[in-house]
Amino acid sequence: MDPFSRGQASLKKISGIGSRRLAASEDSSKAYAERRIEIAQAAVRVFNRVGLQRATLKAVADEMGVDRASLYYYVPSKEALFDEVVRSVVEENLKITKSICESNMTPRRKLREFIMAIMTSYGEKYPMFYIYIRENLSHVEQSRAAWSREMREMNRETTEAVISIIEEGYADKSFRNIGSPRVVAYGIFGVLGWTHRWFRPDKSESSAQEIGKIYAEMILSGLESPY
Repeated sequence: MDPFSRGQASLKKISGIGSRRLAASEDSSKAYAERRIEIAQAAVRVFNRVGLQRATLKAVADEMGVDRASLYYYVPSKEALFDEVVRSVVEENLKITKSICESNMTPRRKLREFIMAIMTSYGEKYPMFYIYIRENLSHVEQSRAAWSREMREMNRETTEAVISIIEEGYADKSFRNIGSPRVVAYGIFGVLGWTHRWFRPDKSESSAQEIGKIYAEMILSGLESPY
């Protein structure tokens, strides 16, 4: 077969996979939705074990005990699967944060609710957000540039929401003005994010909710107490 014919054959193969994937995505049946969930859950386990770079769709298929080719009807690549799984968690956490920030609660209550809600989310969605934290996503492929920008924007919005809570607390004197609200916010995210090194829902002596309460008390005590 000449090079042109081989190229045409390859295009037809790719087009065939794309057509079947489109047909699958348009299937609104319960079976399709359940299969997507199964694939996402298997992918999370694989990403958690080996990371994004070493993960493959074959590994996800092996995790499910199915043939790799069957996954292409649902997802085009491991990156697309990773991006979809991570986006859902980041979006939900941003929604939670905005809801708390825009409420009529006091700054102290807002900060407490934020810390507890995010830590609880880490536990409920374990290990999805921790996978995101561990990956070095500062340099991503051009094909994922839009996703990367979206993630950075959601991270920025979450950070700005927490900063606004700190600023409210400074303004009404419920928090001591100990310095830059941004630095304080970064410190809070650092405390919560570091739990990825040791927290395991099935092994840790404290639940995510208990950890959230402890951290909330610790951080609020530091912001309120004059020593």
